[in-house]
Amino acid sequence: MSDAYAKAGVDQGAADSAVAGLVKALGAIQLGRPSRQVPLPGHYASVIKLDERTGIALSTDGVGTKLLIAEHLGRFDTIGIDCVAMNVNDVICVGAEPLAMLDYIAIDRADPAVCAEVGVGLARGAELAGVEIPGGELAQLGEMVRGVDVSGACFGTVALEEIIDGSRVQPGDVIVGLPSSGLHSNGYTLARSALDGLSPDDDPEGRLGRPLTDELLEPTEIYVKPVLELLRSSVDVRGLAHITSGGLGNLTRLAAEVAYEIEEPLPVLPIFELIAERSGTADEEMHEVFNMGCGFCCIVAAADEQQAVDLLRPHYPGAKRIGSAVDGPREIRRH
Repeated sequence: MSDAYAKAGVDQGAADSAVAGLVKALGAIQLGRPSRQVPLPGHYASVIKLDERTGIALSTDGVGTKLLIAEHLGRFDTIGIDCVAMNVNDVICVGAEPLAMLDYIAIDRADPAVCAEVGVGLARGAELAGVEIPGGELAQLGEMVRGVDVSGACFGTVALEEIIDGSRVQPGDVIVGLPSSGLHSNGYTLARSALDGLSPDDDPEGRLGRPLTDELLEPTEIYVKPVLELLRSSVDVRGLAHITSGGLGNLTRLAAEVAYEIEEPLPVLPIFELIAERSGTADEEMHEVFNMGCGFCCIVAAADEQQAVDLLRPHYPGAKRIGSAVDGPREIRRH
């Protein structure tokens, strides 16, 4: 990841090295028993064997610097939706059904009004995902935190024989893209830098169709119910990818040694064009930082393309084939 994001304050190279250090340390854990972990290196969620048939899928994530927008505007009622979305959308990627999540709110001082608004979003997100939130943690960390941070952890269940890790993806399989609702919860450090100086009520040149405030706080789309419907159909689903930071490059986190050719991408949303213009960020980097209008991908057998699109379009009218898996090294090829 290159110049604009680093200048805005995110060093992705350092982050990758930090994660590598964590993974190395955690890999040295001595259990005194065989590991229950299902090998899914680099995938969206982790799976632990509960017994010989069932796995527990686990994911944890937060809202990131989108919270700074919420704090600046004093609007916290949608942030909980983002927290739920970032977790459940990862859990569904292994073919698991998300069941419940816990939230963690770190705040400088307990503010009943702020926490109540965050709770409204968490409840709405839980309803959209079909999960429960049976508990969580509120930590007052005035010496460590300025403002508020919201994160969570989700778990679901999956039959071990039905785990989807992308290993069955083969050349000729079809990539169906599902539209995003906007920025979701990634790239806000660059977005805030690019849009600095604009009024929250602005709609530059009328291109967004609504105030910038509403665009920036638009909740992350929750894809769980439509994707579960797809998984429960006769469609042969071979890979699922949550398109977050990394863009369509997240497809390469799937296990198959194939390339992904993007022939007809979903339309780029106006907010991304605005960020690129105001920051001078190159197109390649924009596609590395943002979802660019595609928030989730379903890879299905070519013979099931139409059935998959027919199932998904009632939920997402813009859903369509955006490309296919092809022979080659694990990479993204854009036309």
